[in-house]
Formats: sequence, C-alpha cells, structure tokens
Amino acid sequence: MKHQYILAVFLFLIFSQYSIAQQSEKKFGRNEIIEDLEYLNNSLKDAHYNLYAYTSEKDFSENYQNVKQSIAKDSVTLLQATTIFQKVISVVNNGHTEIDFPGASYRTYAYSGGTLFPLEIAFEHNKSLIRKNFSDNSDIKIGSEIININGILMKDILAQIYPQVAAERTYFKNAKIEMISFPRLYWQVFGKQDNFQIEIRSNGAVKKHSIKAVNLIEGYETPRDEVLNAQMKLKFYKNTAYLNPGDFSGDEQKYQSFIDSAFVEIKKRNSKNLITDLMNNAGGNDSFSNYLVSYFADKPFKWNSEFTLKTSQFLKEHTRKHNDTANAYFQKILNYKDGEIYNFEFDDYRPQPKQKIFTGAVYVLVNRQSYSQAAVAAAQIQDYNFGTIVGEETGDFPTLYASQFQYSLPNTGIVVKVSKGQIVRVNGSKKPEGVIPDIMIKDHLLDEEDEILNGLLKKLN
Repeated sequence: MKHQYILAVFLFLIFSQYSIAQQSEKKFGRNEIIEDLEYLNNSLKDAHYNLYAYTSEKDFSENYQNVKQSIAKDSVTLLQATTIFQKVISVVNNGHTEIDFPGASYRTYAYSGGTLFPLEIAFEHNKSLIRKNFSDNSDIKIGSEIININGILMKDILAQIYPQVAAERTYFKNAKIEMISFPRLYWQVFGKQDNFQIEIRSNGAVKKHSIKAVNLIEGYETPRDEVLNAQMKLKFYKNTAYLNPGDFSGDEQKYQSFIDSAFVEIKKRNSKNLITDLMNNAGGNDSFSNYLVSYFADKPFKWNSEFTLKTSQFLKEHTRKHNDTANAYFQKILNYKDGEIYNFEFDDYRPQPKQKIFTGAVYVLVNRQSYSQAAVAAAQIQDYNFGTIVGEETGDFPTLYASQFQYSLPNTGIVVKVSKGQIVRVNGSKKPEGVIPDIMIKDHLLDEEDEILNGLLKKLN
C-alpha cells in the first residue's frame, strides 16, 4: 500500500542522469491526449473499487467533460498532460488513486536552469506557515504566516493546486502538499517566476517582502531534506527505548534482522518503556508492520477486520500481463465475475516467543505524515490495546480504499495508480477520519524540533 511519493528519488535523477535530461520535453498531439483522457476515464470506472465513495457520479462526469473541453492546444507537453490528467483523477478524492507529481518534467526543468519559490510551507490551523527559508532575505522568520504571493491570497493559490493532489479531504491534501513540497507544486501550476512579492504576518504585524527565485538544484534541492525521512534507528533515553523501524518496505530480511537485534538490545537494557516512531513514514507492506507488532503483541492479531477486492475486466487483463496467476491472491482476481466484490482472508499473525516479547509500556508516535500502512499499523496497535498512540491525527485514513495497482496510459505513458480494494481497520470503524491519538501533541512546522517525541519523554520522566 506504499505511497510512491518518496521524492528524494528526484535528487538521484537530477544528479545522476545529467546527459539524459538535456533533451527537451516530449510533446503530444491533441488527439493523443484526448485518447489517453478517455482511457483514464473508462479504466477508472471499470477498475476502481468504489469510484463514487467521496464524489458523486454527476460531479465526476461534469469535471471530466470540463477538463476534456479545456484541451485547446494542438501540441501538449508531458508536464501539461500530467496536469490535465491529475485534474480528472483528483476529483475521486481517494489518496491511493492518483497520478504522481511529474518527476520527469521536473528533472528536465532542473537542467534548463529551473528556479523555484524559495519558501517551504506547513499548513496548521488554517494558516500557511513558513517552515524553511531558502531565500537571501533573513528578515523572513520561520513560523511566520504567508498571506499572499504576487497579490494572490494563499487560499486562492491552494485552490489551484488542490486539483493536482489526490486525497480524501483538505487536511490530507495539505499534508501531501507539505510532503511533495509547496515550491514544486507552485512551479507545476504557475510556471517559472523569477521574482516574488509576498506579504507575511509575524508577531501580529503584516509586512511586504520582495524575494528572488532560487536555483532548483543548488538553491533548493541540495540544502533541504524530504519530509518523508523514516530511517531505522534505535536510541535509549534512560529507561525508555526509542525505535524507528523505517518505512515498511525494501529488503525484508534486512528489516527483520534490524528489528530482531533491536529487541535483543532493548531486553538487555531492561527498558521499561518502548517508543515506536511511525512519524514521516511512507508506509509499505503489512508483512513488515506485523513483524514489528509481533514483538509487543500479547495475543494473535490481524492488521484489518475486513479486506475486500473488486475484480474487473481491466484488472484481469492487467493481472494476466503483469502478475503470477498461479499465486492464490492473483488467481482469485481471475476467478470472480467482472465487477464482483469478494473477501480475501488473512491468517492470524502470531506474537514472538514469550522470552523475546517486550512486556513494558508501548507508545507509538504518529503525525499527519504517517501514511498508508503506517496509519493502518498505528490503528491496529490502538484497536488491540497493544500500545498508546501519541501525536497528531494522521492524514491518511486507517480504513481506506487502497490495494493499489498501476498501469500506464497508452500514448503518454503517464502512470496511473488505482485502488482496487478496501481495508477496514481492526475495530471495524469506517469513519472518514485518521488515527486519533490517545495523547495529542502537535508536530509544529515538521521541522528538526521533535515536539511529539520530546513531549512524550517529558511526560514519561
């Protein structure tokens, strides 16, 4: 279920493929774009588990027709095409049904001497707060509220960015904008701009500033860190162990070895408390999160109460081409009638042997950047009373339309990701909400100051 938004990959592309990126961006004819648009529309209707869960059929169809009619140019770039298709898929309002930020176009722009708006933004309490300042204006203070850019109010700027971002609600859209990064998305929607007139509010006073754009590579990408930054880490604070398992994906054997060794050390230290950090976590697969939970679970457990899938003609064709149809999971897709929804059962996951299990108090840290399986795992731990959840509400829902599969549009090759299943959290709740912590602590500005961890340590000590 992992989101493919780990945008550090852009840095790899930017710095390792310079010669490739010199070429100008490919263009497509209007008819090719219309064909791909119709393909996207039909495939979503056929393959999505519940296309109208968060939008009406009327709104979806009207938006599709409006987007289609807006295509007036005879020649469309890959960036323009991506922006067009995102406007169709984002109306589904499903975070796992999406078209990613246009990384290839961004790379091309980088090598053409591209520049970006130099302020990163966090969204808190209906305010746009400056979280990073890469400009040469030191008078702009971190935490100040940005009111407008070039005379356009932030709420109106966001209204133009939202159609490029797939999410169930505004809270989650804002979290995704923080994660993808506001300057990247501002460039996608508004294009290259060399100078910005901004108005900010700081300590009750409103001031205007003029700032220059910064070079995309040296001035923006090089000095910054991605929001999704979960890394395997084990630390100790007196009688409390701190464990960050990293994302729930990658080399599973390496992951399990790290978790095994971490709990050996935690046992050796006789730690009374365990803090498991799922903040800024991209999610991944249940086999990873279950293995972690097995070290402090006191009974057999599952990661959901219900997991259902919808098969379709489109999904069947995709499965035959790309998956091992001898596998029971993919075999079931082919065995049911087109459009049929069916249940897929998971066996109980057993805890580790008693001598290995951590029996102290468990605390799990989450924030609005705890995605997909990270949110699902936090809900699982909460619902089984395996631990106490600490932090702020997750952007992603723990009951969600997911089980993502992906395919490419035939002419442009743009990758589409679609939810073919529904996962219901362990307690059976289908409320459209994130994981609500037992102890609420706000993650202010998503910066290096870790309010959630420090706030919990203060309570424990």
